[in-house]
Amino acid sequence: MSIKHDLQHSIKVLLKRNCEGSFSTQASRKRILLRFAEDLVSLGYGLRDIQGLKGKHVSATVQYWQNNHLANATVKNRTAALRYLCEKLNKINIVPSNDQLNIGKRHYKPTTNKAIHNPDFSRITDANTRISLELQRVFGLRREEAIKIKPHLADKDTVLELFPSWCKGGRGRFVPIATQEQRYWLEQAKIAAGKEGCSLIPNNKSYIKQLYVYEKQVSRAGLKNPHGLRHAYVQQRYEALTGWKAPIDGGPTFKELTPEQKAIDHRVRMILTEELGHGRKQILVNYLAR
Repeated sequence: MSIKHDLQHSIKVLLKRNCEGSFSTQASRKRILLRFAEDLVSLGYGLRDIQGLKGKHVSATVQYWQNNHLANATVKNRTAALRYLCEKLNKINIVPSNDQLNIGKRHYKPTTNKAIHNPDFSRITDANTRISLELQRVFGLRREEAIKIKPHLADKDTVLELFPSWCKGGRGRFVPIATQEQRYWLEQAKIAAGKEGCSLIPNNKSYIKQLYVYEKQVSRAGLKNPHGLRHAYVQQRYEALTGWKAPIDGGPTFKELTPEQKAIDHRVRMILTEELGHGRKQILVNYLAR
């Protein structure tokens, strides 16, 4: 067996014994750690068993990620997974702090518009994945929410209720049902789910297996980052509520607004913060700019 195979296998064994967090968290953690193993081996290290992990392995790989110009937020997410791994190995001290690793602060000021407007879903062949993507597009749902949603239960006539168990951080919320398109795709989701109380995860699949189908479909369709559907939703919703486009989409910046418009901007951003399930208004800058 190859070094990479052995190292990744040892990581899988450790993770199988430590099934903590939501299914989505576990899947994301696994992807990061298997990628860590792949990158470590590509750097020339011959580590075959994760039990032999040392600080030099961590530092070298983090440096490799930084040299490849990964975003600070991405590197922080990956080092968080490494800290979890090292905690289970009783080696938590071998992962330096973010300051020691020279990982900068997260920046919420966007430089490009990540919104995906008018996406082409024609190459999506899995019906449930297609509906999940449409729900992301018309309701601004996160990927996990759009897969786990139980549409019959979520439909409250004028609002979509997202239950805490479907949402990031267990933060349930309500999203307005304001357009015919939203109503259409919600009804399609009900048909796909079947019985009341069922989600868009087929009966013969777990969340992880349906997530795998989703990711494979999205990759084949050339959709690099479906989270951009959520960005597009937020920008459209902002324009509908304020009457002008978001700064990231060519609208006026905060400095260019009148005092009355600034008050409207603040109120709308607070509304969107709640609708998106975020805890801080500042994160809206990532979707709308300032």
